[in-house]
Amino acid sequence: MKILIRNLDRSTTEAELNTLFQEFGTVQSCHLVTNINDGTSKGFGFIEMPKAGEAKAAIKNLNNKTIGSNKIRVKKAEDKNS
Repeated sequence: MKILIRNLDRSTTEAELNTLFQEFGTVQSCHLVTNINDGTSKGFGFIEMPKAGEAKAAIKNLNNKTIGSNKIRVKKAEDKNS
């Protein structure tokens, strides 16, 4: 399941995001979206977790959690094709 994480503190790293989600299960991939010009975070990213149950647990437990100085928003990513 692909998960969208929004409202990330700009200093949050992919490694921190990966560690956060690994508490709930296997992380297949982690991608922090960055500015193409200077490499700074755009404040959102994606996590892919192969097991739906683990992904749902991560979404439930991490949505509205304060990470750094921001309260993050976590939800299932919408399929671009739909």
